[in-house]
Amino acid sequence: MMRRMLAAGPLLLVLALMVGAQDRPKPSDAEGRILALETAWNHAEEAKDAAALDQLLASSLVYIDYDGSIMTKSEFLANIRAVDLHPSQIINDEMTAHVYGEAAIVTGTYREKGVFKGKPYLRHGRFTDTWVRLDGTWQCVASQSTLISK
Repeated sequence: MMRRMLAAGPLLLVLALMVGAQDRPKPSDAEGRILALETAWNHAEEAKDAAALDQLLASSLVYIDYDGSIMTKSEFLANIRAVDLHPSQIINDEMTAHVYGEAAIVTGTYREKGVFKGKPYLRHGRFTDTWVRLDGTWQCVASQSTLISK
């Protein structure tokens, strides 16, 4: 009897995970596109590719950084180009996109590590990005991040 219970445990766990995965709705095409753009943003930051970021960000971007500072698009891109900043990995988790016609809100968490002014850093935070479809192209118009203390 005990052996059967032990053997059934992993099976029940796999079954529970499968049922839980079915409860999550599949993202729409627009939601999937925007989530892919969020990932592209991370890769562009890691590569310090300001030209790629320029395509993702609206000219009117308002960026509120984890420390409360506010940047325009040009200030944000200048920050990315800074020679003393070297992000090595930026990963988003728990991202959710909600599309409202020509606008979308993305929320999630992120983990970032790298080197700033010769010192390693590690950040964990929560973010909210606002995207708008401008001339048929999704662009981020506002971004805000907050550190999570753990």
